[in-house]
Amino acid sequence: MRQILASFVVFACAAWAADLPYFSVLSDDAGAWPEILGSIGLQRQPAGVSRIFVARTGAAASVEWFARVERGAVLILEGESSLADLFGFRRSRKDPVRVQSLSDVHHPTLPIVWEKGLELPVFEIPEGAQVFARERWSGAPMTAGLKLGSGAILWVAAPPGERGYERFPYLLNALADLGLDPPFRSNRLWAFFDSAYRTRVDVDYFATRWRKAGIAALHVAAWHNFEPEPEGDAYLKKLIEACHREGILVYAWFELPHVSEKFWADHPAWREQTAVLQDAQLDWRKLMNLTNRECFRAVSAGVRALVGRFDWDGVNLAELYFESLEGMANPSRFTPMNADVRALFQQEAGFDPRELFGTRADEASRRMFLDFRAGLARRMQEEWLAELDISRRAKPDLDLVLTHVDDRFDTGMRDSIGADAARVLPLLDTRSFTFLIEDPATVWHLGPERYPAIAERYRALTPHKDKLAIDLNIVERYQNVYPTKQQTGTELFQLVHRAAGSFARVALYFENSLLPPDLKLLASAAAAVSRIEHMGPKTVIDSAAGVGIPWKGGAKVDGELWPAQDDETLWLPAGPHAIEPAPQAAGPRLVHLNGDLKAARAVDAKTLEFTYQSASRAIAIFSRAPVKLRIDGVDEAPQLAGPATLLLPRGQHVVTLATD
Repeated sequence: MRQILASFVVFACAAWAADLPYFSVLSDDAGAWPEILGSIGLQRQPAGVSRIFVARTGAAASVEWFARVERGAVLILEGESSLADLFGFRRSRKDPVRVQSLSDVHHPTLPIVWEKGLELPVFEIPEGAQVFARERWSGAPMTAGLKLGSGAILWVAAPPGERGYERFPYLLNALADLGLDPPFRSNRLWAFFDSAYRTRVDVDYFATRWRKAGIAALHVAAWHNFEPEPEGDAYLKKLIEACHREGILVYAWFELPHVSEKFWADHPAWREQTAVLQDAQLDWRKLMNLTNRECFRAVSAGVRALVGRFDWDGVNLAELYFESLEGMANPSRFTPMNADVRALFQQEAGFDPRELFGTRADEASRRMFLDFRAGLARRMQEEWLAELDISRRAKPDLDLVLTHVDDRFDTGMRDSIGADAARVLPLLDTRSFTFLIEDPATVWHLGPERYPAIAERYRALTPHKDKLAIDLNIVERYQNVYPTKQQTGTELFQLVHRAAGSFARVALYFENSLLPPDLKLLASAAAAVSRIEHMGPKTVIDSAAGVGIPWKGGAKVDGELWPAQDDETLWLPAGPHAIEPAPQAAGPRLVHLNGDLKAARAVDAKTLEFTYQSASRAIAIFSRAPVKLRIDGVDEAPQLAGPATLLLPRGQHVVTLATD
């Protein structure tokens, strides 16, 4: 440790690249700090080129650190050490405390409980420091921060744990409070939205908040609007308009075989049945028998009418299979057992599947029905994708998503609910849709490393890797999990970051469950950047899916004046790009694009040109209102969603835009 600190001290200040998001752990054992800091895009580098430093328990003191911090370094102090003592974080004479639960200023009412308690000394905190977290009962400080000059100190009473979030969920939030700006941001997240949780809210306020959190599309619970109703329809129309003004796409989210409360009440003969021949009202979903052709035609007509009634950008068919997570072990929840399905199976197998829960409980018979059931689920999914292709005839820019619970990582899902990805993924060969893999409840307690493992299993099943996406359930978990029941802070950021590095798209269930402290850093966690470094006067950044970087003033990208930026963020396409300061271009700017930016250039003082690709309609926001538009060389009338917000067709296109 002393040699590492001493070697750092000899580096001249000029060698310190303060504007690069580099950190260094000043110990041979880095612990979980790389996972913590890396979850918002910070990159581990040698001490000589880093701005952020972690001094672990027992770090030796050096007076050089005062000057380093005052010039802009961020120093993280872990536990007790002579270096922490130097800055005023020192053991007091009070008796040690048993720490099992914390209270944190970022969410004071949230229970933070450690799985394994620790006996820790009570520390004195220097004057002017802010305490972020305390032991819940004694009030002993557990994390605290102090600003010094242009830099800052963050102190934590103990190591953060093996995974980095077991003890102090809001360390990154504390660093942000101390002035550490995240280096990157993404605008590619999806989120689910249920108006039942957002009644009578200001949709303009929330649309602005969602955009700042990096949300590109909202998947809205469409079953509330299945039947026309003036007040509900007016609310949904207003929500869609607000989202479009902010550059956010809106998808109709269906949960078939649940249709709507009214449909369930009006058609008792079409209700799904469980294995005990009860109507299948399971949790909040009230399931209908879509195998029945009359029921199917009625639902199909309603879906087409709903898709046509609003200005949707896409449709999400979510969880289109059966119940329950307990499979055949729970007959009262097991579906489908309606008369139509039972007749189909009996015609094929020669016996009524209800016998499986009585006189015919042998494994071979059960396997026969479970395979039949998985095949039926696959046919339903294909049938409904075909139905939505009909809606695409009237709305060619409509995107399609199939949300499908994971059955590759948790292989028991196939028999539990009939989900079989291996049967469904070949549909990507002939149909255009995104396959959104839902993180099953059975693995919510596992760590972020599961997402690369899930991605690997699905990539082996399809060549259409760009069509694979992942859905993260950010909810209270039924398992015994620590330190919080719901994913928040560092745990959430690690989950999102690993998922974004493994899949083309990350969706969050759902926007209402995201806790307020997480919104500021969420877009940074979703950014996937593999490289950032200086090369002379230029900074080279390489990202997998495009990224935004903090930037003020004009810029050149790859030697050309760059028009894709707002007042705080410069937006880059995927791949490696070299950025350098330049005079601000006089022409209009592309301040936001909901789509994959491929190229951009400033043509003259009134004109810009850019190329994009999007699976759905794209939304672009400009610094000035467009007056003339050409798409692929053809003059088009601008389709506006706001004064300077333009709706653009799906696919890959070259846009030339002129302003006054």
